[in-house]
Amino acid sequence: MCPHVLLFPLPIQSPINSMLQLAELFCLAGLQVTFLNTNHNQQLLYRHTNVESRFKQYSKFQFRTISDGLPKDHPRSSLLFGELITSLQAVAEPFLREILLGVTEPAVTCVIPDGLFYYAVDICNEVGVSVISFDTISPCCLWVYLCFPKLIQNGDIPFKGNDLDVLIENVPGMEDLLRRRDFPFYRLTNCATDLYCQLALKEIQSIPRSHGLILNTFEDLDGPLLSLIRSHCPQTYAVGPLHLQLKTRLADKRMSSSNSLWEEDHSSIQWLDAQPTESVIYVSFGSLATLTKKEMLEFWHGLVNSGIRFLWVMRSDLLREEEFSHQFVKELAAGCKERAYIVSWAPQEKVLSHPAIGGFLTHSGWNSTMESIVERKPMICWAVYVDQRVTSRFVGEVWKIGLDMKDICDRDNIEKVVKDLMVTNKEKLKKSVDKLSMLAEISVGEGGSSYNAFEYLVDDIKKLGRRDKDINPNCIG
Repeated sequence: MCPHVLLFPLPIQSPINSMLQLAELFCLAGLQVTFLNTNHNQQLLYRHTNVESRFKQYSKFQFRTISDGLPKDHPRSSLLFGELITSLQAVAEPFLREILLGVTEPAVTCVIPDGLFYYAVDICNEVGVSVISFDTISPCCLWVYLCFPKLIQNGDIPFKGNDLDVLIENVPGMEDLLRRRDFPFYRLTNCATDLYCQLALKEIQSIPRSHGLILNTFEDLDGPLLSLIRSHCPQTYAVGPLHLQLKTRLADKRMSSSNSLWEEDHSSIQWLDAQPTESVIYVSFGSLATLTKKEMLEFWHGLVNSGIRFLWVMRSDLLREEEFSHQFVKELAAGCKERAYIVSWAPQEKVLSHPAIGGFLTHSGWNSTMESIVERKPMICWAVYVDQRVTSRFVGEVWKIGLDMKDICDRDNIEKVVKDLMVTNKEKLKKSVDKLSMLAEISVGEGGSSYNAFEYLVDDIKKLGRRDKDINPNCIG
C-alpha cells in the first residue's frame, strides 16, 4: 500500500498556506494525504477559496477537522495566541492518539506536524509512527531557537539592561549581526515562566526525536544556516520556495491556489492595472499583527508625504485596543484617493507579481518574505515579533534585499525609508533581489536543490512508511 501522510498545521494563515502547498505537492507525487485542520479555519477556507473543489481532483486526499477547543466568539488574535495553542493541544493530543492507534484505512504511516507541535512528535514516537516536523518559521530564527539552551546557560538571556543594540555574540554564524532588538523574544524577562520561550525550548528538544525536518527555503538563500541546523537534525529538507515549487510542478500554471482565510478583494488588481510600472509600494502587516491608531496614522502620513503611490491592506482587526472604524478608513482614503488604495485583504501573490508594484512594506512574515523574493520585490521590514525580527535583520544586512525599520514608527522616518526603497536605493536593492529570485527559480527546476530535496523527502517517506510492511514501489508518481 502507499504511504499515508497526515499534515497538521499551526492554526493561523501562513502555516496553513505552506502546509496546503506541501499537501498538494504530495498529492502530485501520488501519496495518500490527510490534512488536519481546525473546524474554525476549515470553514474560513471553504468560504473564501476554491480549496474544496481544487483538492477534489486528488483521489487520495482528504480533509479532517477537529475543534480548537475555543468558543465561537473567541477572537483568535495574536494577543491571545497562547490561549489558542494551549486549547488546541488539549484537544489534539487525545485525537492524534486515537487516529494513530485506531482503525484508519489506510493507516497513517507518517505525521508531518508544525514544528511548534512538539507533543505530536512524542505521540508518534510513543505509538511507533514516523514523524517529520515542518518548521514554517524562517531558518534564521530556527537557528536562534536552537541556540537558546546555550544562551540561557551563558546568561545572555534574559537581557540585562535596556540597550537593545547590544550584540548577542553566542549564536554561531551571527556573532557580528544579531542585536538584542533582532531577538525573537526581545522583551523576555523570565525564561522559566514565559510561555513562548518554553514553547520554543520544547520545539527544539523535539527536533532530534523526529525522523527529519522540512524547511521552506532553498540552499542558495540559507546554505550556511542549513549546515548549522543539520548539526542538530542531519535529515533536513530545504524544499522551498514551496509556492514556486508547486507552481512549477502543476500542469496548469494558471490554476488558482489561494489558501486565504480572508476574503480577497480583487479590485486591488484592477487599481494596479491603472498604475505605472514599479510605481506602487504594497503595504501589508500580515494576518495577525496589530497597530495602535497612532502607529497607523504615522504610517499613513509617512506614506502620503513620500509622494509614492501605495496599496494598503487594512484588516478589520488591524487596530489594537479599539474598534476598527470603516468611516475612519474611508476618510483616510478620501484624503489621498489619487495615489492610494485601501482593501481589507488582497490576493498577495497576484499583487506582488504585478508589474506596478515596486516594493513591499511588510511585517517580515516568512511566507511574505519568500513571496517577495520570488517576485523580485525589495522590502521595507517593520517586524513585530518572533521570527519576523530575525528575518528582517537578514533582509537588510545579509541578503541586502531591503531595509530594516523595526521599532521605528514616526512619519518622517517612514517617508525617508519609503523614498530610499522606491527611488534612492531602488536599483541596488533590485539587483540583489533579482539575483536571489533567479536562484530560487533554479532551485525548484528539475535537478535544482529544492526539487531534489522534495524528491528525497518523498522517497524517505516511502521508506519510513514501509517499516515492516510491503509497500508497492510503483504506487508513487
